[in-house]
Formats: sequence, structure tokens, C-alpha cells
Amino acid sequence: MSLLIRRLAAGLAALLGAAGAQAEVPLADFARHIQYSSVKISPDGEYIAADAVVDNRRSLAILRLSDMKATRIIPRGDEVVAFTWVGKQRLMYTVGEPIGGLERPGPTGELYFVDADGGRNDILFGKRAGKESVGSHIKSVKPEQASAFLIDELRDDDDNILISVYEWKSTAEPTPPVVYKFDVNDGSKKQLFVSPLRAPAGFLADHAGNVTFAYGADVDNRWQVMYRGKGDKEWVGVLDGPNTGGRPRPLAYDAENKTVYWSCEPDGKIGGLCTWTAEDRKLTPVWTAKDVEVDSLLKDFDDTTVVGVLAYPGRSAIGVVNKKTPMIEALTALMQQFPGETVSVTSVSRDGKRAIVLVESDVNPGEYFLFDRNSKKLSPLLRRADKINPEQMASMEPIRLKSRDGLDLNGYLTRPLGQEQGKNLPMVVYVHGGPFGIRDYWGYDSDAQMLASRGYAVLQVNFRGSGGYGITFETAGYRQWGGTMQDDVTDATKWAIAQGIADPKRICIYGGSYGGYAALMGAVREPDLYRCAIGSVGVYDLRLRYTRGLAQDSKFGTNYMRETMGDDPAALAAASPITQLDRIKAKLMLIVGGQDKIVPPVHGESVHNALEQRGVKHEWLYQRTEAHGFYDEKNVEDMYARMLAFLDANIGAKATPASP
Repeated sequence: MSLLIRRLAAGLAALLGAAGAQAEVPLADFARHIQYSSVKISPDGEYIAADAVVDNRRSLAILRLSDMKATRIIPRGDEVVAFTWVGKQRLMYTVGEPIGGLERPGPTGELYFVDADGGRNDILFGKRAGKESVGSHIKSVKPEQASAFLIDELRDDDDNILISVYEWKSTAEPTPPVVYKFDVNDGSKKQLFVSPLRAPAGFLADHAGNVTFAYGADVDNRWQVMYRGKGDKEWVGVLDGPNTGGRPRPLAYDAENKTVYWSCEPDGKIGGLCTWTAEDRKLTPVWTAKDVEVDSLLKDFDDTTVVGVLAYPGRSAIGVVNKKTPMIEALTALMQQFPGETVSVTSVSRDGKRAIVLVESDVNPGEYFLFDRNSKKLSPLLRRADKINPEQMASMEPIRLKSRDGLDLNGYLTRPLGQEQGKNLPMVVYVHGGPFGIRDYWGYDSDAQMLASRGYAVLQVNFRGSGGYGITFETAGYRQWGGTMQDDVTDATKWAIAQGIADPKRICIYGGSYGGYAALMGAVREPDLYRCAIGSVGVYDLRLRYTRGLAQDSKFGTNYMRETMGDDPAALAAASPITQLDRIKAKLMLIVGGQDKIVPPVHGESVHNALEQRGVKHEWLYQRTEAHGFYDEKNVEDMYARMLAFLDANIGAKATPASP
């Protein structure tokens, strides 16, 4: 069913009233993890692999397309976090465990390998290598206290890949990674070089497997790109700039292995795709955008020819640099078949005849299809969230407004289903985390949809400091915690009121991490604007950023905070909600994870204790086993229920009217 038909049906249901309305979506459906976050076809086109959630854990499933026979790979005690095909029928996957207080399992740094039929399932690199391989025949592999990351699959070599290895050190200061050629069958490796840059560093190899670029931030938070041509001995710096949004970096070689495509920020533009050669070493724009950065690169079915870019100025958009290619022709036809949705090719067989296509939108978490180029046939494979019915979801509308100082701000407005033109609605201002380099996108958002399903409009704004809008826009947020970054959120809220969208007496502000900070700081700065505020795993005392948490554990982290947040104790105190709680009129809800190492629980606990001492009633949700954001589905469902009860009591239909 097309998006247009879905929304016409939704509008008709609204006109028919409650008798024709669909049943309310259970909160458990919004709380569920995406069932299949990634699906990839094997190089020989005979198998597909997918990560699948079973019993609240993500495992790996391999399906033979000829007879649909499935094999399930279950890591011991961990979850699959990523996978990729490294040979015609050989798969590499990584697993994760709770690390550093992250919301989701973080990668352990180990490399697992398995054949498409489930055989030769071995840990060939990492702390458990040679110890826990299933039926291992590998005797030479030894455990290593290090983490490995894939650089290149070497598509023409079924036996080897390129990896970078980061040795674990007792000191917090990272060391340069080492790059190896790694055998996917027995785990043997050959050292190629030591990186010219500290960890974490990124690398780019040409199609012949020569690693020619290294890029990353130095200890002083400067963005560096280094180049070393085939046969050269020394690395040469080709770019030195600020480590912020829009930072140029090499993305891919062209099919001839001569021209390199870079993300770039041409003069007078926000985003662009540029070409670079070793001969002239200049960035030449081939595609530009005045208001948004490149999000990802698009390649042809040969997986080498660059054909365009994907960007998100509002909804998703494709920028074409090579029109007369099979990929652009196929995408054009597929987008006509799925109007209003984002269509992307996520993986392709080596001969280019079969591909995996993902179709997704604001109301559709995503559906995977198998595309046969010869027959032009598109066969459905898997839905990313089979409990979510797009017909029951609310539309996300891109918005644009001016800040009080004239800056262009972009964001999204989600109004309840059937109220796409609704006015005077209760509204939740939903602030993203980060804050720097992170942004909200057009697409399915479980929090926004959950709130909209219960009658709330949801406003999201990419305030200055957000990623995706260029270097100038991101750095404009530096040292503006509680300042102009907060003003942008306020201006977006007042814009929604001026447009008649939001009931000025029924507005709540909510967010996680930095968004939690902005929620409470919004209540501090604008005591009469918000009826309530929900802070989840938020930063409430900026001074603690230098003494508690992960960022202060390295010179890079400390330098980054000094540059982006400042280090004057008086200024940090003045920009912290904990020092200004007496200014808050809004009702408060605090959500804290007991295992949070990113923003330790002391932030939320300090506010909670201070409110208790003042006799101020507030909602307190503390989950001992959760970390920087809730992950367990039952805990997320409970959090949603508690949030909705809080919102309903303060800005819902049964809320006590605000004082005039």
C-alpha cells in the first residue's frame, strides 16, 4: 500500500470517529528493539545474513535463498552488534557486552568468523581467541588484549581482510593503531604499518588493497587527514582543520583507482562531494548543497562506481553525480513504486545481479526486499519491526524557522494521526542528545511515535551545535550550554505556539543526555513556558564533567570539553540546572540508569536529593541495571508508561488547567 493511500485511509478513519478507529498501539510494541537492523547478501548471491532479536538478545541468522534453509548463530552470553561478508560464503561478525555505561551493548573488539552453513564458527581475534571457538580446529590463535576494526573486506580476495588493531593500555591516553592483513580462515596476520594518527583513526584503501589514507582527531582536537601513495615511505598531511561538523574526509576511490571522492564543504555551501587526485591534491566539487552535509555515498551495482549521495535536508534526498548508471535507473523506478519513502540498496552480490533493498519512512521502520536485476523482481524478505503498522503511525513533517538572532533552524513536527492539521495541541518538545555533531533525522522514531499515539504533538529541532549543517553551524554551539543552544529550543517552542500548533498552556520538554540537560535548563530559563520537564540520564552539573564520567579520563576528552563547554567554574555553575532549581515552576520527572558511566547517576541523584530537601514533589525513575539510556524492553515499556502518566497529569486532557 502506498504512503498516500495509507494516509488517505488514516484520514478517513479519523472522520468516521472512534467507531472506525484502530486499536491503540501497545506501549510494548514501541519498546521492542528493531527486529532486523541489518540484512546483507553474500558475495555469491546464494545467502543472506541478518541480525535478529530473539528473547531480547540480538543473534545472527543465515538464510540459503535456494531452499530458504536457515542457520542461527548464537553468541555465548553476548549480542551480535555488526557483521559483514568477507568471502563468497564466509561471514565475520562482532559481539557486544555492556561497556562503559552505554545504552546498547558495546563491541568487545573480538572478531568472529563463520561459514554460511554454520561451520567453522571461530573466534580468530580478541581476548577469547583460541579459547571459546565452537568445535575449533584453530590451534595457532592466541588471545590478545586488544580491539580490532574492519578497514576493507578486499572484495577480490576471499581469504583476507584489512583490519586496524588497538592495543588495550592501562593509561587512558590512546596509542596509534596497527594495520594488518588478516586471514579469515586461520586468524594469522601480517603487519602492514603503524598508523600515523592516534586512536581512534579511520582508514581508506584503494581497490587493490593499498591503505593510502588515515584520518582522525589529534590530542588537541584538530582534524587530520594523512596520505601515503603506493610505494611511498612517508605519510604526508593533506588536511588540518577543526574537528567538527563538515570535516572533509576521503570516502571511496573511483572504479579506475585514481580519483578519490571526499565529503567536503565547498565555499558558500554547507555540504558537498568533491574529487581529489594525488597529482593535484585539490578538492573539486562535483555535487553541493547549500543547507546540509552529505550523509552517505551511493555506488553502482559494481560496488566501485560512485553514482551519488544521500542527504537529509528535510526528508531524505538523493544527489546524483552520474545519471546514466544502472543504480540510478533502478532507484528511480523503485522510488516511483514507493512514493514518499526512502529507498536504498544496502548490499549487492559480487556479480551485481542480486541486491538487498531497504524501504523506510517516518511511519515505516523499514522493510527489506530481495531485488533481482535481470527479472526486475522485488521480493519481500523481512520487516524491521513487524509489530508496527505504518497505517497507525503519525506523519513527521520537516519544519524550518528563524532563531532570534537570524539563524536558520531545521527540525521536525509530528502531530497525532488524524490531526495532521491539528491546532492548539498538547505538545512535547523532544530534544536530542550530543549535543555536538548529533542531529534529528526524518524517519521512524519510537519515542516520537509513542507520544503521538497518545495524542501529543512532538517538536524536534536541530539547534546550533547539531551535526549535519556544516562547520559554522556546529561551532556556533560551542560554549553555549544554557545559552544560544537553549535559546534555539525556546525559539522553536514559541514558533509552534505562534503557528497555532501548540496550546501554550500544555507544553512539556523532554530529552536524554544533553537533551535531559536542555529539558531542565529550559524549565530554569523559561519557567512560564513549560508545564513539565522530563530529564533522562541528563547532565545537571557541568562542573562534574571534569571530575566524574569518561570524558575527563584522557587529555583529548579534557581538551574537547574545554573547547566545546568551557572550563570556568563560575560560568559552568551558572549554566547548571542544579544551582538554579528554585527558579523552576514546571513539574519534574527524572530518569536515571544506575550503571551509567557516560553521565554518572550522581547528576540525577543530586537533583533528586535537592528537590526532596525542598519538599518538591517530582517523579523519580531509577533503574539499577540500566545505563546511559534504557535498553531492556520491559524497562523501556515501564518508562514509557511512567512518562505518559506524568504527561497526562500535567498537559493531558485531564490535567489541571494552568494558572492564568
